[in-house]
Amino acid sequence: MTGTDLPPRLAHLTFHGPLSEDRARRLVASLAAARPATVLDIGCGWGELLLRVLDAVPGATGVGVDTNGEDLARGRGIAEERGLAERVRFLEESALGTTRGPADLVLCLGAGQALCAPEGPYDVAAVLRELRRLVAPGGRVLLGEGFWERVPAPEELARMWPGAHEGDHPLLGALVDEAVEAGFRPAWIETADRDEWERFESGYRQGVELWLAGHPDHPAAAETRARVDRQRASWLNGYRDVLGMAYLTLVPVG
Repeated sequence: MTGTDLPPRLAHLTFHGPLSEDRARRLVASLAAARPATVLDIGCGWGELLLRVLDAVPGATGVGVDTNGEDLARGRGIAEERGLAERVRFLEESALGTTRGPADLVLCLGAGQALCAPEGPYDVAAVLRELRRLVAPGGRVLLGEGFWERVPAPEELARMWPGAHEGDHPLLGALVDEAVEAGFRPAWIETADRDEWERFESGYRQGVELWLAGHPDHPAAAETRARVDRQRASWLNGYRDVLGMAYLTLVPVG
């Protein structure tokens, strides 16, 4: 079985998260206005937003850190196509305890787990403390972080990901309070809307769904079908309209 026999991975996504072109354009313009000279992207994937910021700030340099080599290779290819390869490095390494900062702009979009000890529970306060450490004085952090739109009922949690519980995410107000406690002022707060979530969730699975339709008897089809069906059910029957995504532009105090 060759790589071309297998379903494509995230080929229908521009961003690895519920982020529209319009919102991305506004965020990039706002972040670029501060003229960051250095940009650090934690859990960068293929670094689409990182590359857009570099394109908007001539002379700025960037580093993207991730542990997924396939995503990083995709990012390098995009950087080459856009003439940005000399200004960005995509590094396959853990971000836990990273010494890649401080940077003028730190991006962490749905990747806070990269800053938490893998053996412990997810700790948004620890994520924010690490981001505070990694941002240069006068810099900016763009944090994309999950939150509960409302406290989920037990039956909703049971239909989400395995082991889901109320403590997995805070409410939005509590999330912003944690950012303030970590030494930031929240300069801008916005959240993904339903259209962004639906485009992300459908795009996340689209390539695999098309592959399954065309390869029903493939040796990997049964396992792949079961995994994708679980993912889709977790969204539609569990966290849809319950889990939100906040985009917080944070400025360090002092």
